[in-house]
Amino acid sequence: MPVQIEPAGLADLRRVLADHPRYWGERDLRSLHLTALVQEFGSTCLVARAGDGIRGYVFGFVTPAGTGYVHLVATRDDARGSGLGRRLYEAFAEAARREGGVRLKAITSVGNTGSIAFHRRLGFEVEIVDDYNGPGQAMAVFRRDLRET
Repeated sequence: MPVQIEPAGLADLRRVLADHPRYWGERDLRSLHLTALVQEFGSTCLVARAGDGIRGYVFGFVTPAGTGYVHLVATRDDARGSGLGRRLYEAFAEAARREGGVRLKAITSVGNTGSIAFHRRLGFEVEIVDDYNGPGQAMAVFRRDLRET
């Protein structure tokens, strides 16, 4: 079944939230799914759509300094291992370039070894930054230059 990556709309956000466990399992990250991101940064909030629904998504934006920040990226449980996460990142990188992005950035918890390994495979540099998310809250910070890829 072919997958099309295209800008997300509010109906897509509602669908993703309704199917939240299929993307995130037991982790409740619904509070990070901000309507304002889809409303205000539609060109960099993307869904991977197929005949059976939304297989994955990436929500992000480009800062005035040219950083394409990936706020959320997820693939549905039945789409994992298919390369869809990589395709979503590639589509986001292209969208970020069109918006003036020159680098990509994302973060995750230091214990999220799956995300850290995934980002390394995509060519991101990883740095553990103490107190990134507040006192005593270290985060893994991913960076990749868009001018080299």
